[in-house]
Amino acid sequence: MKTIDLRSDTVTRPTPAMQAAMLAAPLGDDVFGDDPTVNLLQDSLAERLGFEAGLFCPTGTQSNLIALMTHCQRGDEYIVGQEAHCYKWEAGGAAVLGSIQPQPLDNARDGSIPLERIAAAIKPDDVHYARTRLLALENTIGGKLLPQDYVDAAVALAHGRGLQCHLDGARFFNAVVASQQPGEVLIQTERRLIAGFDSVSICLSKGLGAPGGSVLLGRKDFIAQARRWRKMVGGGMRQAGVLAAGGLYALEHHVARLADDHANARLLAESLAGVPGLQVDAGPTNMVFLHVAAEQAQALVEHLKAQQVLATGLYTLRLVTHLDVSQDDVRRVAQVVRAFFER
Repeated sequence: MKTIDLRSDTVTRPTPAMQAAMLAAPLGDDVFGDDPTVNLLQDSLAERLGFEAGLFCPTGTQSNLIALMTHCQRGDEYIVGQEAHCYKWEAGGAAVLGSIQPQPLDNARDGSIPLERIAAAIKPDDVHYARTRLLALENTIGGKLLPQDYVDAAVALAHGRGLQCHLDGARFFNAVVASQQPGEVLIQTERRLIAGFDSVSICLSKGLGAPGGSVLLGRKDFIAQARRWRKMVGGGMRQAGVLAAGGLYALEHHVARLADDHANARLLAESLAGVPGLQVDAGPTNMVFLHVAAEQAQALVEHLKAQQVLATGLYTLRLVTHLDVSQDDVRRVAQVVRAFFER
């Protein structure tokens, strides 16, 4: 019986066509700047999203860290949501490695950070305070889309107060596909969602299905400094075009198909709606959250594992659809969960 792995969209395997593209990629030494496949990935994604330059990094965690360290100096501060990946889930790297103080604020239910809290958190120019330099947002966050009018207002607020803005776009293309309006071509949606940000980190190894890598985008001078930080934290790879080719293939072939993952997540949520003892939350993208009573949680996790369904969490389980999960897989997962609550 096939194992259905819903722990994350990072568990995908390269498709045969992606593997072929990786195998055929022309290579060089990226630390010297002469890997043609890496350069093509950096330049083409920067042009696509309206930035001057890009930098290929091994991971999204490193890409975010490099962005924070480029925007901020020792003793500076960035404003960020309590649930943001670059604050909560990246081991405190900005503080530990960059000597950058995070100013975490509570996220609202929709994933946003209320504008009044952002405004109140910006420190005055006083020797008693860390210097507030940056606002970091994430889209999607917890499977949710940030409302675009909110993003525009938050970026305008930050810029009006002299801050830079960074977007953790680990699942940016999920946001793009879910936000596309009738008659709007994909690149228009991409540019609309990213407008105003000074930098963005795009992950290639989640829903896009590449085996690794993220791209940091920004101005040429920003990326030049980021390249120095990348070297310092050990992110300079050599024949990295092997990985970059997977990212190029993903950007060409796997963006529009994210709609399939979103549809499968909706199908899963709808199939579990109304199950007694189970609360189901699902956003517009590829994540479904199951809230379970404490006395049932461990037993449900063990039941899923016994049926070769993998998920993360305990009292709240996160199920993430991706390109290795089919519609039939989703129906099987729904049957497995229902069987637990119906026994």
